[in-house]
Amino acid sequence: MEKTLIERILTARVYDVAKNTPLDFARNLSTRFDNQIYLKREDLQQVFSFKLRGAFNCMYNLSDNEKARGVVAASAGNHAQGVALAGTKLGIKTTIVMPKTTPEIKVRSVKAFGGNAVLKGSSYDDAYAHALELVESKGLTFVHPFDNLDVIAGQGTIGMELLRQHPDHIDAIFLCVGGGGLISGVASYIKYLSPGTKIIGVEHEEAPSMYESFKEGERILLDSVGTFADGAAVRQVGENTFRIAKDVVDEMLLVTTDETCAAIKDVFEETRTMLEPAGALAVAGMKKYIQKHDLKAQELIAIASGANINFDRLRHVTERSELGEQREALLAVTIPEKPGSFRQFCQAIGNRPITEFNYRYSDTKDANVFAGVKLVDGIEEKERLLDKLKQSNYPVLDLSDNELAKVHLRFMVGGHASGAKNEVLYRFVFPERPGALLHFLVSLGEDWNISLFHYRNHGSDFGRVLVGIQIPENDRPAFCVFLDKLGYEWAEETSNPAYQQFLA
Repeated sequence: MEKTLIERILTARVYDVAKNTPLDFARNLSTRFDNQIYLKREDLQQVFSFKLRGAFNCMYNLSDNEKARGVVAASAGNHAQGVALAGTKLGIKTTIVMPKTTPEIKVRSVKAFGGNAVLKGSSYDDAYAHALELVESKGLTFVHPFDNLDVIAGQGTIGMELLRQHPDHIDAIFLCVGGGGLISGVASYIKYLSPGTKIIGVEHEEAPSMYESFKEGERILLDSVGTFADGAAVRQVGENTFRIAKDVVDEMLLVTTDETCAAIKDVFEETRTMLEPAGALAVAGMKKYIQKHDLKAQELIAIASGANINFDRLRHVTERSELGEQREALLAVTIPEKPGSFRQFCQAIGNRPITEFNYRYSDTKDANVFAGVKLVDGIEEKERLLDKLKQSNYPVLDLSDNELAKVHLRFMVGGHASGAKNEVLYRFVFPERPGALLHFLVSLGEDWNISLFHYRNHGSDFGRVLVGIQIPENDRPAFCVFLDKLGYEWAEETSNPAYQQFLA
């Protein structure tokens, strides 16, 4: 007699390699959102992801013949590590096909756990196709990352742990969705014993395979998927996972890159752990769901499902997290091209911390400034700021939701300025505090025209500014006196070859 999925979950063999991960109370998030919020810490598994549960359970239940042939898997990284570890534990030779876009940290981990990593194609689908070729050509046993019932059951053991750790009523559980193995396993067990608990699936908006399948009532094959949340970038959910999920999942949500980055920051501030983008989807979805439905005093759980993030990606995450939390506005503002206009513009902004300030001389009439402004009250404060700038007769364009501006333009403001005569270039360092940039500009005065300006808040104790100033030769002695009185650390960069090549 075929086992039911619940029976498979109850008898799943996972604890040879997996640990019963803690359910941590998220104090900061709970206070911010006025709900009781918990994080299920699957990022604390030895492969830093829940995926080893399903991989080990599946491989443990293979026949002796299937084990002897060796196994092959296709994965964007986390399932790969689970398979490699399970293979070492069970004495099974493993080959893991991974997309070439897989973060290097995951490739290295697969090799460290004893797996043979093969990089193929640019997406999970490319890797999957090659893995099936190896099944045909070499007789390897395929271990599916999400659509095998034993894999689903292994992930479902998280549901057993949750109900033991939180025996009182749970209002909603939020889970990331890639191929659907995690949510179909956990939701099946939760709904079996706690049917009143809502199950909310969360996908990145660039990989909405389950979301679109729910909407259409059948499995949808996406033309393409974005790879920001690479651990959940799947073009089509599984047959088994969709069949199960449509009966036990209450709702699917989509989140943006900025919202995901904000969730990564939230979890870091809560736990000092840096989740990977796919690992933070559940937290991003939970925050969005709370705000959408104005939830209060609810018992909510989000699965922190993975922490395999490349260190190089942290730069992108930190820059986008403030936008995702509506704590930063990116503005393009036109100001008069004359001495003192920078100071007047900063006075219009007030004491709001400026995160970024880019300007390059263009013509003698108008100056276009690209500015980042830190917000305390989110969208409402941004609207007040925009109104104030407009009332001060500054043409202003809000670029906070402009992908081109966020990814490219903020790093490209500049260029050569043939009209910037007598320009000299200086770097300044000054103590970073509210109003520091305005104080710097006031100190600079109106005696010389600023022709280039670049400032970025790096989250450190000191602000760093690059300034081009038009100073006629006969004014240089007076400017040197000004520098001595300024009291800030400075260095002249006029002869710097980078300046001469790209900006002079």
